[in-house]
Amino acid sequence: MSRIELSHVTKRWGGFYAVDDLDLVIEDNAFVTLLGPSGCGKTTTLRMIAGLETPTAGRITIDGVTVFDSEAGINVPANKRRVGFLFQNYALWPNMTVFQNIAFGLSNIKEAGLSVNDNGEIIRDPDAGGAPRKLTKDEIKKIVERVSAIVKIQPFMDRYPGELSGGQQQRVAIARTLAPGPKVLFMDEPLSNLDAKLRLEMRSELQRLHLSTGSTFVYVTHDQMEAMTLATRICLISNGVLQQYDEPLTVYNKPNNTFVADFVGNPAINFMNARGSQQADGSFRLKLLDGYDAVFTPTEKVKAETWYAQAEKEIAAFESKVRPAEKANKDVPFSYPVAMVTDTPDNRTPDREDWVVGVRPEFVTICEDGPVEGEIFSAMPTGMETTVRIRVGNFLLTGVIFGGITYRIGEKVHLRFSGEGTTLFSRENGRLVSTGKLEIE
Repeated sequence: MSRIELSHVTKRWGGFYAVDDLDLVIEDNAFVTLLGPSGCGKTTTLRMIAGLETPTAGRITIDGVTVFDSEAGINVPANKRRVGFLFQNYALWPNMTVFQNIAFGLSNIKEAGLSVNDNGEIIRDPDAGGAPRKLTKDEIKKIVERVSAIVKIQPFMDRYPGELSGGQQQRVAIARTLAPGPKVLFMDEPLSNLDAKLRLEMRSELQRLHLSTGSTFVYVTHDQMEAMTLATRICLISNGVLQQYDEPLTVYNKPNNTFVADFVGNPAINFMNARGSQQADGSFRLKLLDGYDAVFTPTEKVKAETWYAQAEKEIAAFESKVRPAEKANKDVPFSYPVAMVTDTPDNRTPDREDWVVGVRPEFVTICEDGPVEGEIFSAMPTGMETTVRIRVGNFLLTGVIFGGITYRIGEKVHLRFSGEGTTLFSRENGRLVSTGKLEIE
């Protein structure tokens, strides 16, 4: 079992909080991606779990063993946590063969109760007793043969790193990390040095590797496509604060706030400012896009007054946390983008009748009987689909039209918002109110 638990983990330098009171549980055999923009705290979080960075406060356990506890004074060093680390830089020895690179760290292992089975897997029995022993040459060979087969680099064992492609070097680095039998495998943007085609291939390999090893993977990336395609759960961080921790499709379809909705998805979500109120039947009557009347029907029952009361409690609880110094990197509301032809920002202070409507591009449907009239602002066909930007008054909406359809710039079109995947956020605090169906009257 390789369950990881973080409880109230904080890392700060003076008044700058790189990670702010993080609670996180990574289940055994999970593939979790730590996602967010540069400087959000994802790599710092990874390094704290691995033991390469010391938290300011909090508690971390791996496989039921406390590896850090600020109150108890526990801080197990990285080399005692039995974790593997795969860096952005492959860090292969250029003067060693592939076999020697993979085997290099194995010769330094010295433990009591250590053995290797016929499959080349390291067996550790801490209750076996006896003196610590090192692995024999035959045992090391078995281990190297096993991990090289997992990543499919057996034909290259006698080659040097300089004779391999970028993808092959990455496989060697993965094999070297797997060889000592780590409880958890940490990866810090390991595919960023590869070209687009090779990155796609390696994503598939990492997914297969996760299943074949049965290990717990923790993966840092700023690429939301990598996070969506690889992870069993996404941990999205901004300014050191956890924004959402859910399965990829939940993060995409039901984002906690406007930041999450904007960060995940390519092309990005369409945001529209709206004003209106909730009706007796639970729907919201809104005005948006320069005067269009719309009705938003939530998929689940929600009462605006009750929702705001709960949101206020949660916000107050976060803001009331005791910090030894004022947080220099203050948590400011996310400035969500509203695409316009001519930028005319609305700087009015929002109240509880101000909302933000989010529509994913795949729910923007061009049809002859659509109630919204617009014109094609740009069209980018890729063969399988066409990404269009549609001008509606001063606003721009992005749509993805599947199939080999072409549009002319300036062409008049009509559109509607299909499906029940529209999201409604409070403009006052940026939080998700509900998902639902948006109809233009």
